[in-house]
Formats: sequence, structure tokens, C-alpha cells
Amino acid sequence: MSAEDGVFQGRLKPGPWATALWRGALDLVFPPQSLDGGEAAMAGGLSAATWSRIHFLDGPVCDGCGTPFEYDQGPGARCAACMARPRAFAAARAACLYDETSREPILKLKHADRPDVGELFALWIARSARELIAEADAVAPVPLHRWRLLSRRYNQAAEIARPLCRREGIAYLPDALVRRRATDTQAGKSGSGRKRNVAAAFVVPPARRGLVEGRRILLIDDVMTTGATAEGCARALKAAGAARVDLAVVARVKEAPGLTI
Repeated sequence: MSAEDGVFQGRLKPGPWATALWRGALDLVFPPQSLDGGEAAMAGGLSAATWSRIHFLDGPVCDGCGTPFEYDQGPGARCAACMARPRAFAAARAACLYDETSREPILKLKHADRPDVGELFALWIARSARELIAEADAVAPVPLHRWRLLSRRYNQAAEIARPLCRREGIAYLPDALVRRRATDTQAGKSGSGRKRNVAAAFVVPPARRGLVEGRRILLIDDVMTTGATAEGCARALKAAGAARVDLAVVARVKEAPGLTI
């Protein structure tokens, strides 16, 4: 009997029904805890109260930066800022607004050693950026500098991008971009300060240019504030020959609320 027939390395491989039954039994004995503490989790790991408070961006948004519009302005509509100063990335989408509610699960992924939360955020992005995903040739996460990666042990953007690519069947380019300079945190900086902080920080190494040349790349990150980091990454990808760069993030800041990212 082959692995496909149910045997894996000499052992019977349980079918999907058995796995679901086992997980259901475990949930009865040990009810799953939500990411936001205490209350039993709904699908995705968040409590019902948190789900109801997250401001998902289901309505009309600016095609260029993903900021929500109060009313539908038609396909491809852009906000005044994007029309006045086009960005290096062509279009952007965010799954939700970054606020006190969405902040907690995002920070758990970023700082609390919870890379598993990336699976949830991949689902969110698959929904909010479905048009960009459909046209993408490959996906690249915003990179961390090697010293920060060493201390954190994982790149939160990669933990979102990897399951997204697996789910959507898109090429995953984990090392196409490199952060060659250790930048300070972007938190607390002005828009111009953020741009200076990441200026020339990203590059596509010569050996990896072939991965992006002529391709439409979807860049993945956790939070977009001013877009300075994504702008730096997009410039590096386009300098390496990318045909187009789009951006998809879990959350975007609508206005500077003073929240820690």
C-alpha cells in the first residue's frame, strides 16, 4: 500500500475525518484559548468580541495606498496623496485598520514568539488583496536585517507570506530582497524620518535578480504607516528589473494614532 493509500513510513496515516474527530475531542477537553486571552476562540484564534471590533476594510479603498474611502469612487480611484505623489509600488491593499483591537494579535506575531498567527493573517490578506494576488507572479516578504532576524528568530512578514503562497499556489521568494543596513525601528518617526531611516536599506543581490526580472511581485508586510518601508523595497525590486510591485499588508494606519508598531 502506498503513502497515498494511507500508509506513511510503515504507519497508518489517519484520514481527514480522523484528524477532525481528534481535534474536536481535544477542544471539548481543552477549549481553545483566543489570542486576546480567556474567552474561547472562534475560528482563526480570536474571540467573538475581538472579531466584532476589528475594522476590516471591506468597502471602497484607494487603489494606490489602500486607505479607506467614505464612499465608492469607482474602479482604480486614488486618494489626493497618491495622485500628487505616486509611489514605487503600483497598488496596495490592507486587510484591516491598525487600531487598539488589531494591534494585539499583530504584536503577538511580531514580538511574542507567535509565528503561527501568520497563518491567520495570510487568510485575511488572501481576501483583501485577491485582485493583486490573482495578477502576481511571485510573493516577497519585507526582509529583516540579519541581526534582528537572529534576535527575533523569524521574520513576521515571511510567516504571513509563506502560508499565503502555499494557499494560493504562487511562487515564494523569501530571499529576493535583503535589508543590507540595520535600520532603527520606524515607530515614533515622522514620514520624512521614516524615509531617511530606510533610504538605500534594501537591495536585490545580483545572484537573485533573475528571480524578479520581468515579474510582477507582491510585497508582503504586517503594518503600513507611511509606506516608507514598502517604498524602499519596491524601489529595490524595480531597480532589479521587476515589471511591477504591489503591496499587501495585514493592517494600515489611517491616521497617526501614536500606537506602538
